[in-house]
Amino acid sequence: MDHTAEHLDPAAAASAPASVAEVNAWLASLAAEGGGVGGRGGGGAVASELSLGPDPTPRGVSYLRALAAASQARSRAAGIAATGLRAQAAEYRAEAARLREALERAGLARDALPPPAASAARAVAAVANLLAIRDTETSSFVVASADLWLRRAEVEEKRDKVHKESKALLDYTRKAITKLTELKKMLEKFKNDVEKQQVEQMTDWQTKLAMMDSKERQYVLQVSNYKAMLNRVGYTPEVNHGVLMEMAEHKKDLERKTKPIADTLRSYQDLPPDKALAALAIEDKKRQYAAAEKYLEDVLQSALTTPGL
Repeated sequence: MDHTAEHLDPAAAASAPASVAEVNAWLASLAAEGGGVGGRGGGGAVASELSLGPDPTPRGVSYLRALAAASQARSRAAGIAATGLRAQAAEYRAEAARLREALERAGLARDALPPPAASAARAVAAVANLLAIRDTETSSFVVASADLWLRRAEVEEKRDKVHKESKALLDYTRKAITKLTELKKMLEKFKNDVEKQQVEQMTDWQTKLAMMDSKERQYVLQVSNYKAMLNRVGYTPEVNHGVLMEMAEHKKDLERKTKPIADTLRSYQDLPPDKALAALAIEDKKRQYAAAEKYLEDVLQSALTTPGL
């Protein structure tokens, strides 16, 4: 069989005539075995049933081919094992015949033994079979018993280990169940808290939305009022920030220039409206000014003439 073709195209290899013939041969051998076991009458019907059809699928052929290879490998292994077991059985039968002949010559045949001896022999044979020994020597029984005790100790040790592991697993499972219960409770609590927070947050958002809606209406009204006020004062888009700053600077310059004049005019606000009265008031102010100057001169003169200074 060309294995290169199988690697290149598995579907073509599965549908090749050689593969189909191999599968049909395996099915025919199965049919022959079934006919040999069940009788010669139904062999033809079984053989006709266990065969590929006229148009087999590549996938089915490939699957049956792999199954045939596995079956044949197992059959070969079973044949080898059966041959070995047959050889061992023949050796055991030959040895049993020799032992039986030796016992008959010694007068210890099974039929010649009394019932108690026969019962004891059967008991010894049963124990030997149980302990898997081929003779009835005391040493063999001791060795087999020791081996049995060792196996028993090993089994008990494994049982104790398994018991400890099962107990630890049970404790771990209980802890896991407890933890799972706690986690479920925490999950329920978190769900309730989340729902409560969502309700509170939704209420807060609704309140804020209502407040923002009110603020929006207020701001729209204020914008409308500001637009109306700007229209009343004659504001136009040409009056930008630079123009307003220039106007503010010009206003400051005018205030700085008019401040002395305003101060002078403010000093004349106390004068009476009549010209004669105004002249008298001016003369009175002049006299007060002269008296203040004379008082200042006297204070300075006294300060200069004082010996302590």
